[in-house]
Amino acid sequence: MATEAQPAKQAKLLVVEDDVLIRMLLADMLGEIGYTVAAEAASIDEALEATRNSDFDLALLDVDLKGRSVSAVADALVVRDIGFIFVTGSDHGLFAYRDRPTLRKPFQIDALKRCCTSALSSH
Repeated sequence: MATEAQPAKQAKLLVVEDDVLIRMLLADMLGEIGYTVAAEAASIDEALEATRNSDFDLALLDVDLKGRSVSAVADALVVRDIGFIFVTGSDHGLFAYRDRPTLRKPFQIDALKRCCTSALSSH
């Protein structure tokens, strides 16, 4: 039986974030709310490799990875029909993806949980 803290199906997430401390914090927060981090990526190339070789239900994408836009990763996720959430400190500026969920840094764990739950249920 699922509890409020534990999703009924433990979803697997891809975390794409170039700042190692933020990536670790995200992974910890996701584990605390009942998700599994299936893969982590710190660069566009690592993220694209993860989209091809990892099994996950949802991705959290930092919009700017060392000065490069994450749009190629978003495109790859669309092709695979996998949902994603942008995690950013500002507007993501990706016009083609203006309708996608965005979690603004800094955020609390409750906001992360709501955003992930919503994205998983709507995709």
